[in-house]
Amino acid sequence: MTILSILFLAADGLAKIGAGVGAGLAAIGAGIGIGQIGKDAMNAIARQPEVVGEIRSNMIVMAALVEGVALFAVVVAILALFV
Repeated sequence: MTILSILFLAADGLAKIGAGVGAGLAAIGAGIGIGQIGKDAMNAIARQPEVVGEIRSNMIVMAALVEGVALFAVVVAILALFV
């Protein structure tokens, strides 16, 4: 084997490790973000119970946006495996 082929094999392995780490970090980040959204929404509802419907709808929209970004990050990490 030449040195160049060894480097290509090592780069392929590192790409797979990086994709796995990236997908894991995206999932962890989304979990933390959605937890923070829920925590802050519960605090807001406790402070102003009369606007519970508006706070809940905003919370659901923000959680969906965070989840969408996390899904995009996981898809990019999976694509990194095959490119």
